[in-house]
Amino acid sequence: MSTESSNAPMMSAGRTSLFQTWINALTKPNEQTYSEIAASPNAKATTAYLWVFISSFVVYIFTFLIDGAMIRDRLSQSGLGADRVGGGVVGALVALICVAPILAVIGTVFFAIGVAIVQWIAKMFGGKGTFDQMAYTFASISVPYSLVSSVFILLSAIPFVGFCFRIILGLAGLYILVLEIMAVKGVNQFGWGPAIGSLFIPGLVVGLVACCIIVAIGALLGPTIGNIFSTINQSLNP
Repeated sequence: MSTESSNAPMMSAGRTSLFQTWINALTKPNEQTYSEIAASPNAKATTAYLWVFISSFVVYIFTFLIDGAMIRDRLSQSGLGADRVGGGVVGALVALICVAPILAVIGTVFFAIGVAIVQWIAKMFGGKGTFDQMAYTFASISVPYSLVSSVFILLSAIPFVGFCFRIILGLAGLYILVLEIMAVKGVNQFGWGPAIGSLFIPGLVVGLVACCIIVAIGALLGPTIGNIFSTINQSLNP
């Protein structure tokens, strides 16, 4: 009886629609939710990649639209002619068409690398999940958040009121972080400690490596930079 009851949510997960999966991932923050999402027959890394690429592309579209509007306003305020303003808008559109897909691909690659590192560490803690399950579950959380945040990016461009939307985005980011910890826990079926460690250890390692690189570069270039400032000071003080 216990085996049948434990398999029931996995069976229902397979019949869950795309948008319902996203809604569940964001509005039902518990281990059982992410276990069901991971158990879905649709839990494949390729599906997660597609979602991440599309959401990243949409976010960059909104970002470039805002940048294009800002360029147009600044050119208009500077007193330039309509042809120059039109040229700035055209440049933003060219960037939108050419750059946004490239940035979306790069974002998808970084997503895959990040998931791989998290799941690799989770395996070291005894996690039972797979890379496909982790990628699919993470995408179920991050993709709808990215799509919603792209709308808030537009709203954040509104003077004065936009500051409130930036605060909302910041709080939502903390909420997503908590959901990702729950997702690691639910997919790999272990405790809170390993879940937190699996998610934060990669960031700590990357941060330490970056600090070491910065310190090393500073040690190597320190004398040169000091000589440059010394030369500048001597030229300023006859």
